[in-house]
Amino acid sequence: MRPARPGRPARPVGAVTRGTTGHNRLRRCDRWITAVYGPLLRSGRAGTAPPLVVDLGYGASHVTTTELFTRLRRVCPVVEVVGVEIDPGRVAAARPYEREGLSFVRGGFELPVPRPPLIVRAFNVLRQYGEDEAWAHWDLLRAGLHPSGVVVEGTCSEIGHRATWVALGAEGPRTLTFAARFTGFGRPSDLAERLPKTLIHRNVPGQPVHAFLADWDRAWAACAPFGAYGARQRWIRAAELVARDWPVETLPPAGGPGRWRLGELTLPWSGVSPVGSSGGW
Repeated sequence: MRPARPGRPARPVGAVTRGTTGHNRLRRCDRWITAVYGPLLRSGRAGTAPPLVVDLGYGASHVTTTELFTRLRRVCPVVEVVGVEIDPGRVAAARPYEREGLSFVRGGFELPVPRPPLIVRAFNVLRQYGEDEAWAHWDLLRAGLHPSGVVVEGTCSEIGHRATWVALGAEGPRTLTFAARFTGFGRPSDLAERLPKTLIHRNVPGQPVHAFLADWDRAWAACAPFGAYGARQRWIRAAELVARDWPVETLPPAGGPGRWRLGELTLPWSGVSPVGSSGGW
């Protein structure tokens, strides 16, 4: 195990997760990261050292970290990826898969890596915590970032057909993204079961995320005739419709038909920020 950075807790912060994972489970999020934050990795904002990315809480298998590494290397050949897991047995099992630019260490939310990362991907690690704890862990992760960095924190279904994630910068949460396989849901609000911990208990009347999902469902129903051309066309048309009333991203890299056709929809965090949250945003 590499030494923690000065000022960081000596013991890992967090609890062991169930560790479930599988091939391509996080493909949707990885695809979005490379499109939206690939330019950040290539920009050289991390200084003279290669850009560093952390995959936090990768679980019982190295596979999703290895997949992230492979996908990021396509857009930034010098990127370094570190898989961080709190369970020492999982770290030991992953070590044989290390290679140049890819490594695995024991740790938690304190991010025990040699320099502040430019990107932290943290998937399915906060569902077991309370809402207040989730806000606190967001703060801890943001504190460990490179000044230009981003945390991508979210959850997905067991096979990755439904997912949501939040992008957080040093200043706080930026965006919320929904992503789904077109055959993996009946209506958009089905994705509510995968909302991040800071939102999942806020999907009730009077909260912005509840109002947004209700309007998105109505747009989905209104666009049912486009289903004759396939679910992709229906998704695109529903996104165009709901964007008339909500600040949905409509331009690249995070929005517009190019992202919608992949089963994604992103909107600013300000559009769904929970009323009465303890997070302060």
